[in-house]
Amino acid sequence: MRRSLVTAIALALAGTAPVLAAEAGITAPIAAPEVKDATTQLPRSVRPAHYDIAVTPDAQSLTFRGHVAITLDVLEPTTSIVLNAVDMTFSNASLAGPQGKTRAPKVSVDADAQTATFAFDAPLAPGRYTLATDYTGRIGTQANGLFAIDYDTRAGRKRALYTQFENSDARKFVPSWDEPNHKATFTLTATVPADQLAVSNMPAVETKDLGNGTKQVTFAQSPKMSTYLLFFSLGDFDRATARLGDTEVGVVTQSGLVDQAKFALDSSVGVLREYNDYFGVKFPLPKLDNVASPGSSQFFGAMENWGAIFTFEHTLLLDPTISTQADKQRVYSVAAHEIAHQWFGDLVTMSWWDDLWLNEGFATWMAGRTTAKLHPEWNTRLGTVHGRESAMSRDAVASTHPVVQHVETVEQASQAFDSITYQKGSAVIRMLEGFVGEDAWRTGVRNYIKAHAYGNTVSDDLWREVQAAAGKPILDIAHDFTLQPGVPLIRVESATCDGQRTTLKLTQGEFTKDRPDKQSLRWRVPVIAQAGGEAVRSVVEGGAATLDLPGCGPVIVNAGQSGYYRTLYAQPQFAALRDGFAKLDPIDQLGLMGDAWALGMAGLRPATDYLELATATPVDADPQIWGDIADTFTGIDDYYRGDAARQAKFRAYALRTLAPVFARVGWDVRAGEADPVKILRTQLIDALGTLGDGDVIAEARRRFAASATDPNAMPAALRKTILRVVATHADATTWDALHAAARSETTPLVKDQYYVLLSSAEDPALARRALELSLTAEPGETNSARMISAVAYRHPELAFDFATGHREAVNTKVDTTSLSRYYPGLAGNSMEVATIEKLRAFADKYIAASSRRATDTAIANIQYRMKVRDERLPAIDAWLQQHRSSLPAR
Repeated sequence: MRRSLVTAIALALAGTAPVLAAEAGITAPIAAPEVKDATTQLPRSVRPAHYDIAVTPDAQSLTFRGHVAITLDVLEPTTSIVLNAVDMTFSNASLAGPQGKTRAPKVSVDADAQTATFAFDAPLAPGRYTLATDYTGRIGTQANGLFAIDYDTRAGRKRALYTQFENSDARKFVPSWDEPNHKATFTLTATVPADQLAVSNMPAVETKDLGNGTKQVTFAQSPKMSTYLLFFSLGDFDRATARLGDTEVGVVTQSGLVDQAKFALDSSVGVLREYNDYFGVKFPLPKLDNVASPGSSQFFGAMENWGAIFTFEHTLLLDPTISTQADKQRVYSVAAHEIAHQWFGDLVTMSWWDDLWLNEGFATWMAGRTTAKLHPEWNTRLGTVHGRESAMSRDAVASTHPVVQHVETVEQASQAFDSITYQKGSAVIRMLEGFVGEDAWRTGVRNYIKAHAYGNTVSDDLWREVQAAAGKPILDIAHDFTLQPGVPLIRVESATCDGQRTTLKLTQGEFTKDRPDKQSLRWRVPVIAQAGGEAVRSVVEGGAATLDLPGCGPVIVNAGQSGYYRTLYAQPQFAALRDGFAKLDPIDQLGLMGDAWALGMAGLRPATDYLELATATPVDADPQIWGDIADTFTGIDDYYRGDAARQAKFRAYALRTLAPVFARVGWDVRAGEADPVKILRTQLIDALGTLGDGDVIAEARRRFAASATDPNAMPAALRKTILRVVATHADATTWDALHAAARSETTPLVKDQYYVLLSSAEDPALARRALELSLTAEPGETNSARMISAVAYRHPELAFDFATGHREAVNTKVDTTSLSRYYPGLAGNSMEVATIEKLRAFADKYIAASSRRATDTAIANIQYRMKVRDERLPAIDAWLQQHRSSLPAR
């Protein structure tokens, strides 16, 4: 099974990009025109055409040897060739040119610029050349470049190799033009242990036994693609496959776990079939693998390498002992996201990181759309509201940025992977699709893919195709929402009913959490409004609009929640919605609750509006509504941190509100219950445990203790949830028991979970023990940063002080290009002025001035949290006192 890539069908599939394009039905020219204004950190005088790479990794010494021959085009006379390289040494460099003439360049390395320069005594004339060199490189222990993962099995400790190159780490594997606009083809040959499986983007076309315990594996030439999509992996792997037309779909796991990837494999086939149809261009490669890796990263869970998706085990495998319904849905959603990238990002790639959202926003939207379509029983359409809320929260502070952002450095590119790029990008697409219609949107997307296959684009290339297909002027709307930052605020100034129709007057401002006096930006805002009758669509332009709606019921602005804006209702309209809350569509219930919370915390509406809606929510409401309430209650509870008396009063209300819902759901799965109910059960147990429910905590502890002799005491669907409750409220004896379980566990997926649990304790003394443990060799190299982050959720000051106090050790546990994000992220949940000053001092000393967006965001979040604690909680206290007698009885 581990050698199943080397098959007869693979041997026949060594085609080039033009052949692949023809098979995919793409008639547009394969050669992408050069984007003249593309941002670059390299000279424009030379462009690569093809890389012929040979590598010999030494997993034990964490080094590798390489040889590369790069076919390149010199576009104008130059005396040097400059490309990207990190942590490499070079030897035997040569340049073969026209008429077979060979030159020996001098090689110099600039570590700060991450470049290698091959200099020549005389200028090179324009033309085609081949630059060849031997080189050596390093194998890392964090998930960037070529890296090693060590993991435990019943057969002992093993090591596997993987690559992660996005955004700018292919330069750690091969000297290259490591920028998205420099597309080329790749042929990879690897010399590896004979008993291990090597995986790359394309199938293996030749395997030679070298007779000394090694073999040489050559992979078919790739299509034209960006360097960050190149992939290589090596280890003691199993592979399972399925077939969809001409495509072999596979999953690759550590030996013995391939059955845990069956759901991912089956799902990938279904998703690929859907995308072949949706995009109108069939997947153009002969195979599509999804490769599972033990371990984790603080910054990503999966990566869309063309034909060889990389996914950490926690997001690909379903372990029958611990996996939940939420895990299953996450596996599906992430696979759908990464497969969407095979078109949006891989086949067609943004020209520069400014337009990263073209990859990530689109894939996020596509995954949500596809999950909702192919698994309607999960009712995931409400998830679009949660995604939008995440984006709006980030987008409402001064440190936000436009969807299309300006990126100059590698670190800035790394910071671009945030909720604006993903969730706001997705929300804007959903809004525009709703504006032009599903059919017109899909036609525009199909035309965009065919026109730019194997090339690079900017955002306007997509907008033009959609606008042409729709026959509607969307370019201005798209520019408003992608070229400027911020969240529009639609105010309902009045809603007047004449008996049969409602006249709605709207004005447009801007929602902000930290700048109440900010001059509002202007957007052209697509609005869908409803008042009991048919929905009416309009665009709010020039800051105001009047809508005439059929019906005289409660007014919902943003009906269906496809718009990216906040809606502020005047009190009469809010009261009508609250009183009729049970009759609203669940997605509108969720949208209304999101607006009520955000506007209340910003001081634009009473801070208690959310509690009014929660109290009005019927016990049998959609499970996702109650899931949102449970999560929000734990969020409010955290604002009371350090004030036990006031916190107890809030907890009494929260527990009384949630208790009837939990009584209805119960601890145990019931025959025929809906999948969302299974997820709600875990959310409620988590929330009730966090809120100090004595009965829930006691039952979790009872089940944990009983599991030593009764395997059914903690069923798989509840095991992680029960353990979280136990770990959160652990004493030293319980913590030691969890630690012993972590040390003895041989399944990486379960072992990693234990180390996160050890970092979840409310007890500060136990949190300190977890921090100390994190920097030992015991948890594994990729778990250390995750443990510190887990401590930071409840103890942000403690975690930040520990990490900064052990900075040199912590730096080795974090992806190098993401350090400027990691440290500020630890402090973001604080509510202490002193933490702000510590953050600023740390940034001044260790973070480049051009890379402080994450620092600014963390500071803004701390200031916001302090404001909520000081200015909003008193109103909640008063509301709880006023409604004490009318609140639900427990």
